[in-house]
Amino acid sequence: MKLGGLQKTSLLDYPDKLSAILWTIGCNFHCPFCYNVHLVEGTVTPLPEEEVLEFLIKRKHQLDGVVLTGGEPLLQADILSFTKKLKDMKYLIKIDTNGSCPAVLSDLLDGKLVDYVAMDIKAPQEKYPELTGMITDLTAIQQSIELLLNSDVEYEFRTTVIPNMLTKEDIISIAKWIEGAEKYCLQQFKKDTSLLLPSMEEVTPYSKKEMVAMMEEVQPYIKTVELRGI
Repeated sequence: MKLGGLQKTSLLDYPDKLSAILWTIGCNFHCPFCYNVHLVEGTVTPLPEEEVLEFLIKRKHQLDGVVLTGGEPLLQADILSFTKKLKDMKYLIKIDTNGSCPAVLSDLLDGKLVDYVAMDIKAPQEKYPELTGMITDLTAIQQSIELLLNSDVEYEFRTTVIPNMLTKEDIISIAKWIEGAEKYCLQQFKKDTSLLLPSMEEVTPYSKKEMVAMMEEVQPYIKTVELRGI
């Protein structure tokens, strides 16, 4: 595994669990608002996998789970064998994904190698190239959505709400796309660190009132809607 970061303890990233966070190196999207620039561009020094596993072995009686994020963790060639190692340690596993690798996601679900999936929905379908900075295979995104909607694994969909790129109507369109989902999280845009596109740092986030209004608009389509970062 190409690991670019380790946070030893988190109470926020895995709902209701004490977890460690592992960041993987590399991503197939180039979202202009991404704050993990060093991971996307591969400029970070990799962590030795053996050292990370040794740490997790020592902490397995103190931590509930491990969060694999990135970057895009499902691009890692050995993601299945690595998650198997974590499951053998009796860890719960949460994976953050952009949904571009449905075949790998399916293997993880079928192999019972993941306990919670957080999938980013970057935009309504027609705006995906703008929000990801890439020509995006929407068929793959749709397949990942359907895998989660039909899975018995805990999951959430989430969207970072960016004022100059996503409107309230866009958020409603996304909610209709994933209608019937268990959980949808609207995340406040953050600009307190370097972003992949530096001009994004000049964008003013939506107000709490505006975010609440969006949440209320999408509630009819989703079982649970949450706001984060406000």
